Amino acid sequence: MPDTLEEQTDVLRELKELADEPYRIFQSRLIPGTENILGVRIPKLWKLARRLVKEEGSGYLERASDGTYEEIMLQGMVIGLLKEDVGQMLKRLPSFLAKANNWAHCDIVCSGLKKVKDDREGVLAFLKPYITSENEFEARFAVVLLLNYYIDGVYIDTTLNLLQQAVHPGYYVKMAVAWALSVCYVQFPEKTLRCMKEGNFEDFTYNKALQKITESYRVSKEEKAFIRSLKR
Repeated sequence: MPDTLEEQTDVLRELKELADEPYRIFQSRLIPGTENILGVRIPKLWKLARRLVKEEGSGYLERASDGTYEEIMLQGMVIGLLKEDVGQMLKRLPSFLAKANNWAHCDIVCSGLKKVKDDREGVLAFLKPYITSENEFEARFAVVLLLNYYIDGVYIDTTLNLLQQAVHPGYYVKMAVAWALSVCYVQFPEKTLRCMKEGNFEDFTYNKALQKITESYRVSKEEKAFIRSLKR
């Protein structure tokens, strides 16, 4: 990370001005292993990303720095906000994914990729190879993308099939699969339970999915009691 004012970009200087030390400490506990966190709250990052898109468009990505957690996050946010079609967004995402190194980069950027809805088939073809990626956070990104945009009557079978292919041993992939299965269950309980029973989910992921289902306010007490009985 640059040390002197002259070496810092205008964006990095602004990020440091927006930084909140108590939040940095809190966030560092949520994202263990990520050392370059400044402590800028997510709404402020989105606001800055929107301004950068308005002022510079894709030009920001050409000069963006990777020195901090927030600077990498900004790149993913900007990709989602650019006034470009889905195809161009997909061309830009691999560069971001190569830098994403924690669950927050995946989850927050996925939530902002609203253009996925414009061509879900095209995006599905893009994300399928990432489901089986050896990179933990590329695989998590693909799972969270499914979770955000592909749990409905059109795609539920495809989604459940792909979740079974997300077998990366990393904790953050397993937790994403469990989270996705719990959301699938709320909308498609019978299909999801059948998939969980007949699929190849390891015990940790399977049990975490059950736990998350029982934590949902959209699941009845009777259902929760039954779900707990299925624990391996």
